[in-house]
Amino acid sequence: MTAAAPPDPPTRRHLTWDGCFNVRDLGGLGRHAPGAFVRADSVEKLTAAGWAAAHAHGVRTVLDLRNDDERGTDAAPRPDGITTVRLPLDGIEDTAFWEPWFTDWRWGTPLHYRPFLDHFPERVAATAEALAAAAPGGVAFHCAAGRDRTGLVSLLLLSLAGATPDYALSEARMTPVFTALGRAEEAARLAAAYRSHATSPYAEMLKVARRFDGAAYLAAAGVPGTTVAALRARATGQPRG
Repeated sequence: MTAAAPPDPPTRRHLTWDGCFNVRDLGGLGRHAPGAFVRADSVEKLTAAGWAAAHAHGVRTVLDLRNDDERGTDAAPRPDGITTVRLPLDGIEDTAFWEPWFTDWRWGTPLHYRPFLDHFPERVAATAEALAAAAPGGVAFHCAAGRDRTGLVSLLLLSLAGATPDYALSEARMTPVFTALGRAEEAARLAAAYRSHATSPYAEMLKVARRFDGAAYLAAAGVPGTTVAALRARATGQPRG
């Protein structure tokens, strides 16, 4: 029997931003402060109303984790008060690492998280530094589906706040996300793969999270202790000191 995801805490974590399907505030998990960080699928799809909702939620920085060739045209203009930072996380040019995953059902699941973390510490470190250095206000970070690259960053932030990642909550949102991306078959493919291997997204995410110490990982990756402290303070809503 595989582990089932626990019920979501009774907070306002699930956000409705018109044009996106998978948007959640990390606040309410562990010591994570509401409004500090929001995970999302591609904000390019946001309508004017969607951008207004993001701005009203306090978002002032958007961190785009996608590769350059994934980016398109915004459906609506971004508000003047929101700054966009683009920092690809994948390292997709490293074909020796990625090609085996692209032919395996484990790609697009938490099973590739630990190998990714071990192989690309400098990319995770750069992302952490960008998050810590963002202008005052909330930060929304996203990839295409808001699941894996976004999930890796969530793993890091939630580890710093003493919380378990909420990866499994993305699964219920994948059908509309992948339909919008023109990959409607992917959600069903992964669901069948999980069943055939007698596991679940939540079970696999727990395996990664239980062995991951975000602060120790960043220190080993060369991130200064002051930056790690600033990122934790931002995530938990504490004064930076």
